[in-house]
Amino acid sequence: MHQIFEEIELKTNGQGFYNFTAETLSWLDKQKIKNGILNINILHTSASLVIQENADPDVLYDLKNFFNKLVPMDTKLYKHSTEGKDDMPAHIKSALTNNQLTLSLKSKKLILGTWQGLYLFEHRIEKQTRVLSHHLIGE
Repeated sequence: MHQIFEEIELKTNGQGFYNFTAETLSWLDKQKIKNGILNINILHTSASLVIQENADPDVLYDLKNFFNKLVPMDTKLYKHSTEGKDDMPAHIKSALTNNQLTLSLKSKKLILGTWQGLYLFEHRIEKQTRVLSHHLIGE
């Protein structure tokens, strides 16, 4: 049994979904572990991780719009607004989604559905640099 840790940085350009599937698969391809578990954790509280549709960009567009309607950027609604109108809404969206993903690795292949991709869901409106911690355990 072996364990490997890696941090991957992603730069975002405002709210939206950022596909990091290729970066993760590239990193996995360089590892000696063939079968195991991959845990990916985002080291931030105003962005999140999701597994989502990777074929039709309309899905990501609609999801972003849904979350913006569900959690509006209205400073009158929240006490916490230290970093701007998107501050508390970003934390709420993060709480409603995922801060980590756990996936299986079998025969050096990450088990994902045909139309599934790994996405960082950025909730802030300004550019950010996000850190994703990858923890691979297996044999």
